[in-house]
Amino acid sequence: MSRVVVTGRIPDAALEKLRAEHEVDAWAGPESISRDELLSRVAGADAIVSLLTERIDAELLDTAGPQLKVVSNVAVGYDNIDVPACTARGVIATNTPGVLTEATADIAFGLILMATRRLGEGERLIRAGQPWKWGMFFLLGSSLQGKTLGVVGMGGIGQATARRAKAFGMEIVYQSRSEIDPAIAAELGARRVDLDELLTVSDVISLHCPYGPATHHLIGAEQLSAMKSSTYLVNTARGPIVDEAALAAALREGVIAGAGLDVFEHEPQVHPELLDLENVTLVPHLGSATVETRTAMAVLAADNTLAVLRGEQPPTPIG
Repeated sequence: MSRVVVTGRIPDAALEKLRAEHEVDAWAGPESISRDELLSRVAGADAIVSLLTERIDAELLDTAGPQLKVVSNVAVGYDNIDVPACTARGVIATNTPGVLTEATADIAFGLILMATRRLGEGERLIRAGQPWKWGMFFLLGSSLQGKTLGVVGMGGIGQATARRAKAFGMEIVYQSRSEIDPAIAAELGARRVDLDELLTVSDVISLHCPYGPATHHLIGAEQLSAMKSSTYLVNTARGPIVDEAALAAALREGVIAGAGLDVFEHEPQVHPELLDLENVTLVPHLGSATVETRTAMAVLAADNTLAVLRGEQPPTPIG
């Protein structure tokens, strides 16, 4: 029986699968596990089921020891994992793509609606008890019909967001490392463009690209200034893809019309200037936050772990 360390709370369905075959040491505290506690627990582990709040680096891998076989991330993104360090030590790293596609696309499109129709501003006004009265020019937003959505990163989540936009009567352009399936492009009426063109023609820009050195601050002051003053930016990918200080300045100065953010550059901290702006909607990393999706993510991570410990190919290895 192998020893599996789980770095945070996950749904019981996944824990039960793991406990049916192996010894499980699961962190159950209300707060995220501390680094010192994590290093203490992983020593001698055969498998680690990690959350995106934990950094899986060379120090942790060496502390775990040479018997470690797999790190299963309960997330589709894996910027918290040093994959080359895993590979160098013969440790298989896995993630959970696919199962959170629709939930994250829902949040992306929810943020598009909240930003363009100023729903957050309206709710804050009512909750603050401020006087208001219907008027022709009261909290006017922007409609989506006939507008252009620019999708940066046209993987599964980007495509799912584009489908929602298509249903709202939007035109679709996208920037991605490769062409999408021609049948999907035809279904969406999606046109591939380079990033510079996407920035200039889009009325709404939704970020769905993976995070890494090539996409760090992909959207900064230069890119924001290339957008139309009526453009809205939405990020449900990873916070550091956007330079938050530059975004705050652009929103404050009217360089773009508004933004919706589910992720943040120094999460869970949010740039203080964003907190003072009305034209940005801020939600606390809720992209995959449905009971069904989080359960599916954890179960997939458990399946990846069990497969490797059995000597089998995991369902969703990284790379």
